[in-house]
Amino acid sequence: MPLSTQSQADDEQYVLIASLDNARHLSNILKAITFKDHAIFTATPNGLKVTVEDSKCLQANAFIQAEIFQEYTIKEDLGFQINLTVLLDCLNIFGGSTVPGVSTALRMCYRGYGYPLTLFLEEAGVVTVCKINTQEPDEPIDFEFCSNNVTNKVILQSESLKDAFSELDMTSEVLQITMSPSQPYFRLSTFGNSGNAHYDYSKDSDMMELFRCTKTQTNKYKMSLLKPSTKALALSCKVSVRTDSRGFLSLQYLVRNDDGQICFVEYYCCPNEEVEED
Repeated sequence: MPLSTQSQADDEQYVLIASLDNARHLSNILKAITFKDHAIFTATPNGLKVTVEDSKCLQANAFIQAEIFQEYTIKEDLGFQINLTVLLDCLNIFGGSTVPGVSTALRMCYRGYGYPLTLFLEEAGVVTVCKINTQEPDEPIDFEFCSNNVTNKVILQSESLKDAFSELDMTSEVLQITMSPSQPYFRLSTFGNSGNAHYDYSKDSDMMELFRCTKTQTNKYKMSLLKPSTKALALSCKVSVRTDSRGFLSLQYLVRNDDGQICFVEYYCCPNEEVEED
């Protein structure tokens, strides 16, 4: 395969090399966090973390473990900012074929600070090289969301959350989430043009894989901030919903690719300022 014939001398100049037999495994997970043009890439020996933020109120992180890649070589921890929209266009330069047996191979290389991210893409013997400018990354927001401060947590099968979103009124400006050790246990509420709507889950529901609530919390979150996370929901098979003592929301999505490998997408969202607590 042409992508594997690059000389060792060429490889020596790169501080990061990551290869995939199917570029779609990367593009799909990146689409789940694409709601702004720019993203921060952080690479460590454990894999890639890609971060997108909006107005200091919303942060999305995609985690692509090193094991997902057929080749993953890194010489030092590194970070850079890149235009995510351009990157996705490049990854789909061959049209993002979904034909069985046809895939776009990817070799992603980076020489270090100030250099572009270079993509070698090959499909059916045709190789295209894309170079995307990188910038010095901004420091990502630290939402200070740590497990010690988590007050309530549920894990649901994603299908049930998709059902809820299809029934709730998306014209509502906010989504209200109630989590409680007693009824209604886990409730989603909207207040839209067609009136108020509630969607309740019992803690014993078949769709509920874990229910761990220590106190009753009711928080509202701007629907406009949560809507991007539905892209991750559509790809995922499970979702973990957590709130901390401040009412900050964490949505963790478990995404399984075509080869059965697992990646994670996490969204952090600030509560709406007009918070009402029971």
